[in-house]
Amino acid sequence: GRHAALLAAARAAPLPPVHENELEKSLQVLHARLQAAARAALVVHDDDDDDDGAFGDVDADDRDGAAAFADDFEAGLDSDDDGGGGGPMTAGAPATTGPIRDLTEQDLVNLRRTIYLTIMSSVGFEECAHKIMKLDIRQGLEMELCNMLVECCSQERTYLRYYGLLGQRFCVMTKAWQEAFDRAFEEQYAMIHRLETNKLRNVAKFFAHLLETDALPWTCLEHVRLNEEETTSSSRIFVKILCQELAEHLGLGTLRDRFDDPYMADVFAGLMPRENPRDTRFAINFFTSIGLGGLTDGLRKHLKDAPKRILEAQAAAAKAALDAASSSSSSS
Repeated sequence: GRHAALLAAARAAPLPPVHENELEKSLQVLHARLQAAARAALVVHDDDDDDDGAFGDVDADDRDGAAAFADDFEAGLDSDDDGGGGGPMTAGAPATTGPIRDLTEQDLVNLRRTIYLTIMSSVGFEECAHKIMKLDIRQGLEMELCNMLVECCSQERTYLRYYGLLGQRFCVMTKAWQEAFDRAFEEQYAMIHRLETNKLRNVAKFFAHLLETDALPWTCLEHVRLNEEETTSSSRIFVKILCQELAEHLGLGTLRDRFDDPYMADVFAGLMPRENPRDTRFAINFFTSIGLGGLTDGLRKHLKDAPKRILEAQAAAAKAALDAASSSSSSS
């Protein structure tokens, strides 16, 4: 009869597309649709003979089946709302296999925003350092502060000593902060060609302040290799401003003694190259052109004695070869 066809249509009605964020709305729409179908099937007009002809063939079994179907659907909705699952609509729901992980890095974004606002709103570097330490930055995120500090410093129109003092305060706290700023120096020098001249100058003066106050170990200069092949115009400008700032605050003689320290010879091997005469000449010409020719006394002496050392090495090699030949002939 008409009721049976209506009930079959209601049961075969396609489900609306269900998305995670629209699940509740879709279930409400489907619930309303099935309730309307059930009400239409169960309505019996006793006071109208014409309507009796339309629904006269509806028997008690069909009405009971429609009511049972509506009750089962409502029970499934109630079990979904209670979190029990197991209802008719939960069979196709995706099963959760583990805890939900937040891949948006919202905590990291909030930390960067807080550090930036703290740096820009503080009156002095001591107040700023105190506020940042109260943030209790967890281990492994020290680079976030270093990068944010360098970025804020580079955005200023001129270099502000405020940033250098703030970086110095963190470097003298723990070795972890020193290592973080050492990595920051390496990363900034590797990407220095991406900075425009004004930003480059501010970054160079920032790290010069950390070096001249011995807040940052001078071993970070091992990343600088001064030769024609491994430098660009930007990196040479960075080294120029860095060395000029160090010479201005430490004095040319003190800076020369630092670079000539035999204990740190391996660290400054790239900045003061001695292995290749071509690189040595390049370094001498570079420091002389920026007004720091006094730093090249050791390099000039090394380059001047290079032919003599080459002759001595050749003589020693020839003597060793002669001794080896004589020993082999005597043994035979």
